[in-house]
Amino acid sequence: MSKFFYGIEDLFVNYLFAPLDFLRFTHSWWGANTINWIFMAIGFVAMVYWMKELKIFNDNGEEDKSISSHSYI
Repeated sequence: MSKFFYGIEDLFVNYLFAPLDFLRFTHSWWGANTINWIFMAIGFVAMVYWMKELKIFNDNGEEDKSISSHSYI
């Protein structure tokens, strides 16, 4: 069973995370954090899109804002 877990370790350490080892050894903070900035930009765009969609539904009056909107309340 231990060979199975060593196989998983080998897969992740030597193959899947190999491109990240290159970024770790760059001497630039910007170069090392490129992936983080990409994920932050994607998250920001997704948040802006979601807020725009919520505003569209709010402006149309489709949202039930009554206090007892759920039957269990």
